[in-house]
Amino acid sequence: MSYTTEKQPQGKALDIKGFLREALISEIVAINGYSKHIDEISLVEIKELLHHIMEDEKRHYGQFLEALRRYDKEEFEVYVESVDHVEIKDKPLKKTYHENKKLTAYSILNKIRDDIKGEYEAILLYDDLINKIEDKCLVKMIRDITKEEKEHVEELTLALMRLDSDKYGPIEDN
Repeated sequence: MSYTTEKQPQGKALDIKGFLREALISEIVAINGYSKHIDEISLVEIKELLHHIMEDEKRHYGQFLEALRRYDKEEFEVYVESVDHVEIKDKPLKKTYHENKKLTAYSILNKIRDDIKGEYEAILLYDDLINKIEDKCLVKMIRDITKEEKEHVEELTLALMRLDSDKYGPIEDN
């Protein structure tokens, strides 16, 4: 996972896969922002509006991830491998608000999305590194790590879809 300045992508997108990952990061940031505001606002009408917008952002996330899986064959392969790695019994989570300082369903989902964002940032950073170094052994190591980061994205996304009662467009849980 990447440890970065909040909301600032690391590495540089050099190709369509990188651009798609940047878009995915943007959508995760938007989803978490709306989710946080929904949790903090008491006016029902505004909560409903923000939830509607957040549902669109989640659909956008699904559309970008589906596109990334088409362009990045390795991403698709680790997605297929990851389906059996994630078993969650309590699904979807009931959306509750602050209860005795325990993590609420919203904050759990936000943390998962933050983790996904960090994984995408790491992939962008490592792809950028690979383009800057010539040591074949190091390049292989970074590629292996990048593949694991992609697997983390897929596992976290599957957990997210199984826990979240909202939909993420075309990438619905299998």
